[in-house]
Amino acid sequence: MKITTKVVPMLMHNPPHPGEVLRELCLEPLGLSVTAAAEALGVSRKTLSAVLNGKAGISPEMAIRLSIAFDTSAESWLNQQSQYELWHAEQHRKELKVKKLVAA
Repeated sequence: MKITTKVVPMLMHNPPHPGEVLRELCLEPLGLSVTAAAEALGVSRKTLSAVLNGKAGISPEMAIRLSIAFDTSAESWLNQQSQYELWHAEQHRKELKVKKLVAA
């Protein structure tokens, strides 16, 4: 008899946008302005502001920049972004028109 199990990943309940984490845990404790942080990261103020305000996500390049600047891992920033996006996509799961595919 074959027993199959379904792996269900645990998703955080409504995770914060990584920009919010960046602002609260990195910029504010160091007393950094958006302008100063953007300059240190080598990006425009507009680019960083979009991330901080949840209007843009953390790209792989931005994740690397953040990892260098704050001595964190790029993966942690990308994981936060992925969790945020997946949680929001899951909110519309029932709206998706998808058929299950099974072996004959």
